[in-house]
Amino acid sequence: MNFAQIVPSIPFILEGIWVTLKIVGLAALLGFAFGIILALFKIGKIKALTWFADVYTSVFRGTPLILQLMVVYYGLPQLIGFQIEAFPAAVISFGLNSAAYISEIIRAGILAVDKGQREAAMALGIPYRKMMWDIILPQALKNILPALMNEFITLTKESAVVTVIGAMDIMRRAYIVGGEKYAYFEPLLFAGLIYYVMVMGLTLIGKAVERRMRKSD
Repeated sequence: MNFAQIVPSIPFILEGIWVTLKIVGLAALLGFAFGIILALFKIGKIKALTWFADVYTSVFRGTPLILQLMVVYYGLPQLIGFQIEAFPAAVISFGLNSAAYISEIIRAGILAVDKGQREAAMALGIPYRKMMWDIILPQALKNILPALMNEFITLTKESAVVTVIGAMDIMRRAYIVGGEKYAYFEPLLFAGLIYYVMVMGLTLIGKAVERRMRKSD
């Protein structure tokens, strides 16, 4: 191994961190927002919406993420008539995939909240939407924070698959450097180190937020 040969290319690889974080951040926001909607559909009384949410979750959890990414990037343009850039394609596919998992996490968190909270709110005449937003969801989020952080960490690692559609993330840049140097092991190992540091950082942030939320109880 000769890591000295990739030293000049390290800044180029490191620039991929920002691309990766933007994809993961936007996808997480999309997944969280849509995940809440799906979770409310699942626990609601409208059967059509419950059926839609269940089928959606089944499809996105039952098919590979890379397949969903390639359908959005390569297949969707066939229907809409224009090519989607790699970055928005990654955000859309990751966000939709993450929503399926997050919806299950949020649904479990909502159901774990004491039924007395809901009954008390209904007795006071609080509207359903206000009850969910101000009473039930805040309590549910405290319980599911570790699971949400785990999903965010998983999303960070899985974001490496965007290299198949040419997005200039960490993995793609490491692959390009490997092609230029005719040596892939060193740049790919360096990319793995970057992902590891990012995941460990997110883990520490998650634990800090969890401790702070527990102290606020």
